[in-house]
Amino acid sequence: MRAALRPPRYNTLAVAGNRIHFGTSGWRAIIADEFTFDNVRRAAAAIADHVGSRSKSPTLIVGHDTRFFSEEFARAAAAVLRAHGVRVLLCGEPAPTPAIAHEILRRKTDGAINFTASHNPAEYHGLKFSGPDGAPARPEVTRDIEERFAGLAARGQRAEMAGKNGFEQTDPREPYLARLAELVDFGAMRKAGLRVVCDLLHGAGAGYLERALADHGVPVAALRANRDVLYDGDGPDVAESNLAPLREALGASATAGARIGLATDGDADRFGILDADGSFVQPNHILALLFDYLVETRGWRLGAARSVATTHLLDAVANLHGLPCQETPVGFKYVGELIQKDQITLGGEESAGLSIRGHVPEKDGILAGLLVAEMVARRGSTLAEQLRTLFRRVGAEFWPLRINLALSEDLKARLAERLQRDYTAWQGRRVARTVRTDGLKLVFTDGSWILARLSGTEPLARLYVETNSPEASSRLGTEAQRWVLQ
Repeated sequence: MRAALRPPRYNTLAVAGNRIHFGTSGWRAIIADEFTFDNVRRAAAAIADHVGSRSKSPTLIVGHDTRFFSEEFARAAAAVLRAHGVRVLLCGEPAPTPAIAHEILRRKTDGAINFTASHNPAEYHGLKFSGPDGAPARPEVTRDIEERFAGLAARGQRAEMAGKNGFEQTDPREPYLARLAELVDFGAMRKAGLRVVCDLLHGAGAGYLERALADHGVPVAALRANRDVLYDGDGPDVAESNLAPLREALGASATAGARIGLATDGDADRFGILDADGSFVQPNHILALLFDYLVETRGWRLGAARSVATTHLLDAVANLHGLPCQETPVGFKYVGELIQKDQITLGGEESAGLSIRGHVPEKDGILAGLLVAEMVARRGSTLAEQLRTLFRRVGAEFWPLRINLALSEDLKARLAERLQRDYTAWQGRRVARTVRTDGLKLVFTDGSWILARLSGTEPLARLYVETNSPEASSRLGTEAQRWVLQ
């Protein structure tokens, strides 16, 4: 594959000897290097052993995205599961992660295995395991699966298989779309004459996001809805740098008058949003805008939850409405638990993950995009205008910034040591509060903050900063980089 010629940028799963490791969002590795059929079969056997230890007759959904060999990996895993006494419900077509989560709850299964590497480059594949609650597996579950995999690998045991055909099928599309119709006000979009452009990035969101709009009479143009296992030579990432086709389409004559651009990543659990003029709107800002909008329009008197790396604008909006805002470690499984317990209106992560009350405890990029479209239609103003209004209402501006740093092993070790230190001051700033929920977060007396942590999904150090202006955030980000690299 053309994309495989580039140096690896991600390494969510490392097979170190006889072990695998699940990161914050599953197991990912390069196809034919670490992500092999042998390892997939062992992982499936380990998962079968895990669910078998909890249920006498377990049922698992097996799904996949649009990546190279997705169907083949899914069928190989399904054959192993069946040999281990697990009833398999196989998705016959690529399915988004949130649709599979919804299907878990609808069918009351013991969970699902979804073959996806989400937004990673084309040379990667991955596996997500979700439990019976539809949420990403918690650490104690993935540790058990890792240990079972290690036992199989140490014995050199090949996973038993029971044929690759004749599986019972399940199609999550129609039930999931029906649920979206209950959560989203499509009538408001029609009434406002909203036009939408969608960029599916050749991922599993194709046939879902644009279909949801079209079925309810909302004019929509769809881009990159076909399967391309090379993803235009890159990956299905909803980062600003990857949405140039969507930006161009918003200004093209064929889609003139479109007031919003929506994008989903490879498995449609993340969202990307462009305003009417083609400008990218930060996921952090989208989370805050939607939280404010949902409190106003749904009447839900529940707070919000955000990961430790996510904007404090959510806290300011919660305070505006007299509601709480909870802080969680990085990883949507922690936010999803609060969704499941019906404790929050909205939960989100700065990496473009979101779900809401009454929905699945899993990131849903399709729902996020549809809610943004509804918000634009009902408020009748651009997202830039809405953000300026929100800043005025809370009495401050919030401009988060994330920086990814590839570090040598020596620098990683030095950073890990620094993250354990206590700080009363940092680079001349007084520290008001230290948070060790995930990595090291220093909140300064003026309300600005930094967070440094080693990534759980990529071989990187992640730096997050937030101040009251883009310029100040850029300066603070530069200081944070120097501190890490010194």
